[in-house]
Amino acid sequence: MVADCFSTANHLGLRRSGMLQHGKDRAIFLLSAGDAERLTVSLSFSTDSPALDRRPRHEQEQAVRAAFAGRGWQVPRLLEAMGEADDFYFSSTCQVHLDHWSSGRIALVGDAGYCAAPTSGMGTSQALIGARTLARALASAGGDHAAAFAAYEAELRPYVEENQAIGQETAATMFGGGGTGPVAAHTA
Repeated sequence: MVADCFSTANHLGLRRSGMLQHGKDRAIFLLSAGDAERLTVSLSFSTDSPALDRRPRHEQEQAVRAAFAGRGWQVPRLLEAMGEADDFYFSSTCQVHLDHWSSGRIALVGDAGYCAAPTSGMGTSQALIGARTLARALASAGGDHAAAFAAYEAELRPYVEENQAIGQETAATMFGGGGTGPVAAHTA
């Protein structure tokens, strides 16, 4: 799955709320949070091209246009705004699964070791909890980094695996078909 994000004028008049339209292999998420005049747009779709996020912007835009071709609702207007956006961002959405989060005296924390993907909504929480767990393990290991790293991973891995499962379930729900109409979502 890849996602294209950019901002445009808030032509829908959303205020501290969002809209989600999803269907098989693609999703549109629109959000207006802090700036009532700005609409943040995410156009996501499934692809078999692992290198698409390293391609030039015009090729990424072309892929987005192809993925959303023929779609009604707000899509034509959003695709036009995408081409004019100066904050265009394109990236693959993925998870990181490693057998071990440490090697020698180096330990990984957060997305570097166990990214759960944006679909889990837990990236920052995992990073903060992971850093705290690693610090606590190092402080109580009496200088034995290998023991600290083992304790860190033993404590945190079940939490990470649960969040990765949530990310996979959310992606399957969003991209597995289902509704195609917009759904409003209120944010605080």
